[in-house]
Amino acid sequence: MLKGKNIVLGVTGGIAVYKAADLVSKLVKQHANVEVIMTEAATKFVSPLTFQTMSVNKVHTEMFGLVSHFDVEHISLAQKADVILIAPATANTIGKIACGIADNLLTTVVMASHAKIIYAPAMNTNMYNNPIFQENMNKLKQLGHEFIKTGVGRLACGDYGAGKMAEPSEIVDYLISSFVRKDFLGKKVVITAGPTIEPIDPVRYITNHSSGKMGYSLAKEALDRGAEVILITGPTSLTPPEGAEVVKVNTTQEMFDAVGVYFDDCDILIKSAAPLDYKPDKVSPIKIKKNDEEGDNLDLKFVRNPDIAAHYGKLKKDQIIVGFAAETNNVEEFATGKLKKKNFDFIVANDVTEPGAGFKNDTNIATIIDNHGNLDKHPLMGKKHLAKIIFDKIYDIMDTRGAR
Repeated sequence: MLKGKNIVLGVTGGIAVYKAADLVSKLVKQHANVEVIMTEAATKFVSPLTFQTMSVNKVHTEMFGLVSHFDVEHISLAQKADVILIAPATANTIGKIACGIADNLLTTVVMASHAKIIYAPAMNTNMYNNPIFQENMNKLKQLGHEFIKTGVGRLACGDYGAGKMAEPSEIVDYLISSFVRKDFLGKKVVITAGPTIEPIDPVRYITNHSSGKMGYSLAKEALDRGAEVILITGPTSLTPPEGAEVVKVNTTQEMFDAVGVYFDDCDILIKSAAPLDYKPDKVSPIKIKKNDEEGDNLDLKFVRNPDIAAHYGKLKKDQIIVGFAAETNNVEEFATGKLKKKNFDFIVANDVTEPGAGFKNDTNIATIIDNHGNLDKHPLMGKKHLAKIIFDKIYDIMDTRGAR
């Protein structure tokens, strides 16, 4: 996603400079070209040689260094940048830029550039919450500058609160998102993810192996492309993507009801969850105890849960509905039947017995079948990549309908 992008990284003075070295490494691994500008204060924490080694580029530190190849340094850096990222961004540097002060190389490059400016603030929590800093930050936001949310935790000074610089991996994800085409702006996307659970008694329940990874990848892709996202999720250990409206549910009935709250107003419904088709007909109010007698068995009777996909497929008006089919045999036959029965626009099917496909994995092997009978097979790939393919197909349907 960042291959060939020219990123000017401004590094300002603060203990979080050590994270910036890791950030450069991660950006280079994304095949970005990274040019580092260090303020004088930043060089007191980490040597420029470190960043030069990590970026494989000259590190820029001097406002009035010798001109090479007839390029005025602050102008050439400003012109080549696809994005200027300042990480860590101190209150001092943010305040200077907000007030139009250009008294070092970094602030001068910012003033001379038309590129997108992104900040990863890092400072003491009292400084971060100071009304003067907040005013400066809001002023820059109004001018179109972007700020990556700080973490909350114990700071180097010993205080606890907001002000921790975002982790390098979070910053890289933010940058990747900033370069993604925003072709779903104004669209509301409802995504179901993960398993459901059905209680047997106060301490036991039944569930399945769904991890929610596919649904969460879809939510992140939709957000990156500008959509409003409602993520209806069963119990998982995953962290929801920043910006999604998250609705947590447990049972299939709860997931059914949650979809109903948002269905009429949504443009797209993606049913990537694995809700249980059956539930115990009775839930014991107390823990079921085993007998010590030989041959003691527990017999449970199950009844059908509501079919979420079929119900809302029948109610479909202008919405695009995407379904999933996790199968162990006759994959294309069963998926096609499900596609027609539940009125999907297309279905994503996989054989969960294949290595690397299905539940719990970060990868998947998928066959996409649409309601015109077209069939596309996709080999082993990351679920993030598959999420992009799915949204590209949704976009094509929107384009055909003139609904972009």
